[in-house]
Amino acid sequence: MDEIIAGLKKKIMEIIEKSSNPEDPIHARNTLEWMIKLEPQADEALKIAALGHDIERAISKRKIKCENYTNYEEFKKAHSLNSAEVLSKLMETFKVKKELREEIFYLVNHHETGGNKRANLLKNADSLSFLQVNLPYYFIRNDLDETKKRCKWGYRRLPVNLRKIVSRFSYNDKRITLLVKKLPQYLKEDN
Repeated sequence: MDEIIAGLKKKIMEIIEKSSNPEDPIHARNTLEWMIKLEPQADEALKIAALGHDIERAISKRKIKCENYTNYEEFKKAHSLNSAEVLSKLMETFKVKKELREEIFYLVNHHETGGNKRANLLKNADSLSFLQVNLPYYFIRNDLDETKKRCKWGYRRLPVNLRKIVSRFSYNDKRITLLVKKLPQYLKEDN
């Protein structure tokens, strides 16, 4: 089983390395790192889900596009399901046991929303990683207002104790650092 899991993880990264977004492989590895920080006893289902939760973004024929959805939540829901389906098919080719496949499918399908303790761990690891490593890339492709919306969305889904971690992040671009430092204020203004 260890060889199967190692081969699966390697293949996941081979696929993600081909993404048109340069941050995708960095984000996959960083989400896994956050998963292990948040849950040092993380099992293989959590680790594989952390590594492959955004796999569909690396496959241009399968990639879900935000502009095809009427709202951001629907886009994220479709993205999660698509990544879960891609990962499930990949796990089938590696002959991963059904029970493990189903658990990983559930986790990836719920990585944007959470839903139980394990899915919440993945959601939190993903959010922390986005704010830590994806954000500078996102800002390059989007204006400040769009970046602010995306930051607020990711920050809002974190529990208060993890928001404190985000407050310690810093970036080369001072505008991003300032934006992240102001996230608590922005959330208060929204309420």
